[in-house]
Amino acid sequence: MADILTITREHVSGILTKNAAPAAFCQDGGTVVFETRDCYDDAVVSEKRPLGDKTDPIENPATGPLYVEGAAPGDVLKVEILDIRLRDWGVMRSSTMCGVFHEDFTERTARIFPICGDESDGRYIVFDDCLTIPLDPMIGVIGTAPAGEGITTDTPHSHGGNMDCHKIVKGSVLYLPVNVPGGLLSMGDLHALMGDGEVLICGLETAGRVTVRVHVIKGDAARMLPTPFLYCRGRVMTIQSAVTLDAAGDLAAKAMKTFVKDAAGKDNLEAGMLMSLLSDMAVCQVVDPLKTVRVEFPLDVLEQYGYHLP
Repeated sequence: MADILTITREHVSGILTKNAAPAAFCQDGGTVVFETRDCYDDAVVSEKRPLGDKTDPIENPATGPLYVEGAAPGDVLKVEILDIRLRDWGVMRSSTMCGVFHEDFTERTARIFPICGDESDGRYIVFDDCLTIPLDPMIGVIGTAPAGEGITTDTPHSHGGNMDCHKIVKGSVLYLPVNVPGGLLSMGDLHALMGDGEVLICGLETAGRVTVRVHVIKGDAARMLPTPFLYCRGRVMTIQSAVTLDAAGDLAAKAMKTFVKDAAGKDNLEAGMLMSLLSDMAVCQVVDPLKTVRVEFPLDVLEQYGYHLP
C-alpha cells in the first residue's frame, strides 16, 4: 500500500492564487493529509498576550496547494473529508473592529480552552463551572485557486476559501471548481466548534491534521454541480458568498433551484415548490469581507428521482 502523502504546516500562505508553486502532487483518487496552523498563525498561545507572539503573522494561513494530476479548468474537484484531528487546545479572541459585537470591546481579549476527551468517546471543552460543550470539528478555509487575481484566505468566493461553513466536517464531501491546471487545493482555519454566523469573530480556533481523498469529476456530471457544493449528513447544500446576506442568499437559493430542477427533471414551478417545501437557508458567517449563506436540500428526495452524486 502506498504511503499517504502529507503536506506539512510549513507550506502555508495567506492567499489562494494560480501563481502558487504546488507543495505536493497527487494522482486522481489520492489520499492526502494537510497539517494546518490555526487562524492566528499559531501566534496566540497565552491569554496574557492576545495579540500573539509573532510580529507578522499570516491571517488565516492555508496549507497547500495540492496539485491533482488530471484536473483541468472546467472540471470539479471532489474532496472527501476522511478525518479531522485537533491539537489539544483551542483559542478564542474578541475584536474591537470586526464581528457583530465589536463595539462591546475596547481591547482584544483571548481565552484558551483545553480540549478534553478522546476521539472514541467524543471531545469537549469545559466552558465554565456550569457548562461542558461537545465539539464538532470543521474546516473554515478550504478552496482551489481562482482563475483570475489571487484571493486572500480571509475571503470566501466562488473558489471556496474562508466560507466558515460548519457543515464541512468529517464525513462530508465538498465539490470545488477547478479553475487552473491541478486545481491547487489548500485548507486551514480549523474550528473545534463554531455556530452559524460566527458572530463574535471566530470559532474555537485550533490547528490539526485533515485527511482527504480527492477525485476529479469531468463532463456533464461536473457541469451540473453548483460549486462550492457540499454533501453532509444526508443533505446537499450550495454555498455562496456576496457583499450582503441578501445577495448571498439569492445566489445560494437560485443555484440550488437550478440543481434541483435538473436533478429531478422538474420545471421552474415544481422546482420552486420543492425548494419552498424542503430547502433550508442558513447563514454560515457574517464576519468576513464577504458574507456566506448556504441552502440545504435532502439528498434522498433527489435520489427518488434517480439522481446520484458523482
